Amino acid sequence: MRTLSDNELRSAHLVASVLLSYPDDTLYGGRRTLTEAVAALPGGEIRTRLTAFLDHLGATAQSDLAAHYVATFDLKRRCCLYLTYYAHGDTRKRGAALLRFKHAFREAGFELTDGELPDHLPVVCELLARGAVKQARRLLLENRAGLELLRKALEAEGSPYADVVIAVLATLPAASLRDQEAALRLATQGPPAEEVGLEPFAVMEGHR
Repeated sequence: MRTLSDNELRSAHLVASVLLSYPDDTLYGGRRTLTEAVAALPGGEIRTRLTAFLDHLGATAQSDLAAHYVATFDLKRRCCLYLTYYAHGDTRKRGAALLRFKHAFREAGFELTDGELPDHLPVVCELLARGAVKQARRLLLENRAGLELLRKALEAEGSPYADVVIAVLATLPAASLRDQEAALRLATQGPPAEEVGLEPFAVMEGHR
């Protein structure tokens, strides 16, 4: 498969961002547009994986997918869409990691609104889709071990969302030995458990 162009990369991440968000009326109403965007991608794992999820979407009632989404991402700690959780849990160190995400958004010309944390995977994918390729890829690569653990957890659950996460991973360079060792270490140790409050961040708005 040839390397994705910047426009194709942004399109793939935009689709992933939508698919990894809660399955509301907007998602179900936009299936045709999403399918057309994926069909325009070059052949390979990214298109195959996103197509597989869209096929599942088309064959699944919205209420059933919504119930699966909540049971998977809201009720299972190991299936967490917040990337810094894997390395830092709910500790003070996670607060510092979240600031790094917030700074990356500001560097790209975006602010966060509506109370979402900046390490939420759909939000990071949206950041890349909006043109901040450099900043978003850096965040994904820095948190690759957590992303790999999310993939493994979703695969173990037999969740169709594994296909979307695999598609996101396929947009990144191949995992290095260091990445693999970091993922194994996190899987073995688990996230720290210190509980602290976290200042809420939010979904982005451009301010160019």
